[in-house]
Amino acid sequence: MSNKERETELLRFTTAGSVDDGKSTLIGRLLYDSKSIFQDQYDQIEAISERRGEEGVNLALLTDGLKAEREQGITIDVAYRYFSTPKRKFIIADTPGHIQYTRNMVTGASTANVALLLVDARKGVSEQTKRHAIIASLLKIPHVVVCINKMDLVDYEEEAYNKIRSDFKDFATKLDVTDVSFIPLSALKGDNVVDRSQNMDWYNGTTLMYYLESVHISSDHNFIDCRFPVQYVIRPYSDEYHDFRGYAGRIDGGVFKIGDTVVALPSGFSTTIKAIHSFDGELAEAHPPQSVTFTLNDEIDISRGDMLVRPNNQPDSSQNIEVMLCWFDHNRPLKLKGKYSLKHTTREVRCLVQEIKYKLDINTLHRIQDNFSIESNDIARVSIRTTKPLFVDKYSKNRNTGSIILVDEQTNNTVAAGMII
Repeated sequence: MSNKERETELLRFTTAGSVDDGKSTLIGRLLYDSKSIFQDQYDQIEAISERRGEEGVNLALLTDGLKAEREQGITIDVAYRYFSTPKRKFIIADTPGHIQYTRNMVTGASTANVALLLVDARKGVSEQTKRHAIIASLLKIPHVVVCINKMDLVDYEEEAYNKIRSDFKDFATKLDVTDVSFIPLSALKGDNVVDRSQNMDWYNGTTLMYYLESVHISSDHNFIDCRFPVQYVIRPYSDEYHDFRGYAGRIDGGVFKIGDTVVALPSGFSTTIKAIHSFDGELAEAHPPQSVTFTLNDEIDISRGDMLVRPNNQPDSSQNIEVMLCWFDHNRPLKLKGKYSLKHTTREVRCLVQEIKYKLDINTLHRIQDNFSIESNDIARVSIRTTKPLFVDKYSKNRNTGSIILVDEQTNNTVAAGMII
């Protein structure tokens, strides 16, 4: 990867932890210590802190933007924050700690490269920590950082850190989590967040900011299986571009080069790539997650929802799919034999829920097979039949072509997100 690409590399991370573990304070500390907030924002939260009679400046107020949260002192919805350093750009999905907001964590974590799991150094690994680790594992987040916060309240003792590290490692052996790191810190005091702590000379690992700036994420994408869902067919109909026909979309897998043979699904017709156009001009090759426009050497019938793939490496084409579904709708439960609109990459079809296999106990990973009432925040394994074939990969192989969302056709609400098994 070139230096230019490295500079503009975008890291998405999600934060999760129990209520009052200090997520909002940690994000506030990251923003403040990395000089990513304006002076007037700081002055405003300083004034609010003073008005509330708090000692010092409450950095959590930087992120608790929703009024209901400020009043209760908790985070309810997923709040997205953007900041950058000279090395990287960041998007933070700050998700709630409450048990009844599992769906929000699924939403915030679905595109994340890194999950920060906050643990209170005094309380250790809780049910909520395990729950969030299970969701991170289900969503195949490539990197997990256990942030052992409030170390100042246990006198920066190494024993407290070691115990939590050991407890979490024992639990994580049951999960599909490959890369776990542990960082002891104090978001309130700033220890090991952006600046190294003077209070924990026994810890010789990195600070959280150094980790976020340097963790290797470029190989998190699937560069093997070529997948290009067509989002839009470009026909300018102008004298200058009279014969131009381009296929625009985002690359969801693999590396496409000029001259490559590609097959269009579902038609099965093959052709070769003539040119690859991007916002910055023409490219010799393109890879995830770039958005590009292909022109092809043959005029074949391609429309939105079709997919360009390589001849010897094609996704499964099926009308029957099995998914782990996280149900979002708090007004209506999932209906067996219910009909929904299903969105997968750029393809939209109608579908029928054929069978509910089991519900997952998100605290223990046990399968519940005697209660098929799937309500808001429940996760279940479900069989779905679609009206047209989908071109799918397993979620574990490709998070883009392995995920779906369900939409209620009456209300147009997104009611579920699913991971294809």
